[in-house]
Amino acid sequence: MPHSNRADSVFSYRREQFQQIVEDALALARQLGASDAGAEVSEGVGLSVSVRKGDLENVERNRDKSLGVSVYLGQRRGNASTSDFSAAALRQTVQAAYDIARFTAEDPAAGLPDAADLASPEEVARALDLFHPWAINPTDAAALAQRCEAAAMAVDRRITNSEGAGVSAQQAHFWAGNSRGFRGGYASSRHYLSVSPIAGKGRDMQRDGWYSSMRDAAELAAPEAVGRYAAERALARLKSRRVATATVPVLFESTVAAGLLGAYVQATSGGALYRKASFLVDCLGQPVLASHIDIDEDPHQLKGKGSAPFDDEGVRTRARRVVDAGVVQGYFLSSYSARKLGLHTTGHAGGSQNLRMTSRLTRTGDDLNAMLRKLDRGLFVTELMGQGVNYVTGDYSRGAAGFWVEGGRIVHPVHEVTIAGHLRQMFADIVAVGADAYTQGSKTVGSVLVSRMKLAGS
Repeated sequence: MPHSNRADSVFSYRREQFQQIVEDALALARQLGASDAGAEVSEGVGLSVSVRKGDLENVERNRDKSLGVSVYLGQRRGNASTSDFSAAALRQTVQAAYDIARFTAEDPAAGLPDAADLASPEEVARALDLFHPWAINPTDAAALAQRCEAAAMAVDRRITNSEGAGVSAQQAHFWAGNSRGFRGGYASSRHYLSVSPIAGKGRDMQRDGWYSSMRDAAELAAPEAVGRYAAERALARLKSRRVATATVPVLFESTVAAGLLGAYVQATSGGALYRKASFLVDCLGQPVLASHIDIDEDPHQLKGKGSAPFDDEGVRTRARRVVDAGVVQGYFLSSYSARKLGLHTTGHAGGSQNLRMTSRLTRTGDDLNAMLRKLDRGLFVTELMGQGVNYVTGDYSRGAAGFWVEGGRIVHPVHEVTIAGHLRQMFADIVAVGADAYTQGSKTVGSVLVSRMKLAGS
């Protein structure tokens, strides 16, 4: 992606300066006798503003920069970093990485990616439309946040309080290179608007929230729309109650269903697999999800929040089918984890890239109301709490809030319950995925219906 004048006007450092820093770092490593080396230099700038009950609470500007260097002496590796870009600091950082490598034990899996796996200059230059700087000032950002919060407060007089609203504009760029010929980098942006209103009083107070996050601020939802929807979500939770302990179907709202996809990624990522710290060890080629489920990955989606022409090691990224008809087609591997497993890198140093989970049974009309009818009687989950997921055993237990459903219709809000199961069984028990697809970070999925889970209530 070419470095435009837009980037030069936003950042303190130009791409050419970053390129020179990387070349100098690699040259210093060679002079010290490194067999291989890699370097990455980056800069991030941004503005974050928050308001509460109409008053400005916080204005924060951030400007961060970093240089990271990896030095290899055969199969011994050393890493060092600095936020000082001076020539003296650069020499000290490379020397520190070299010294660490000298005293580090050999690791047969250590090393840069194979040159054949590295992104070519043409692949590096792939235009993914990731950079849309937002030149907003604190006054205008505060005004947007105030409009969002005011819209929430105006929905109903039962909206009695607010945890605040916020606006954030973030931009970053980097350049990386290694001794096997890779050179590449690009600029990117991420902006958001959010609000968290509180409904009710006393013991019946309920909080909920909503947000909009985009690479291009022009595509953010209107602040009034975000505020109104957040208020409606909070109001819907008033007069929540507990329900009896039972085994019931559970429908995960699309906003929380991405967590199930995230759990799958965690369990099939290289680090967990080679450490045998995953309930899905050796699952390649095996059926893990229901036979109607596919998971696809597209790292080259324009403006995608997980888009990248290459991974954190410079390895080219590729679109692929991760799960086909429930069967695992590939893991998420860096060069290191791939070597540990005796496999080949999949270009996932740094994580997954724009995943989408779909069902072959989903129809265009399978909106949320249709999914509630498929649920028939059970729990519709809109919020999950706690960290009760054990990726080693697959045990799943989370605090939950949402709504009790009878005859395909919401009857009343529910709180203070726990849902539990085993992830492998939950994956196999997915009976439907809605057409109400929602993108949470780099993961897109509709609401997900699991046929049986334990519900611990009153």
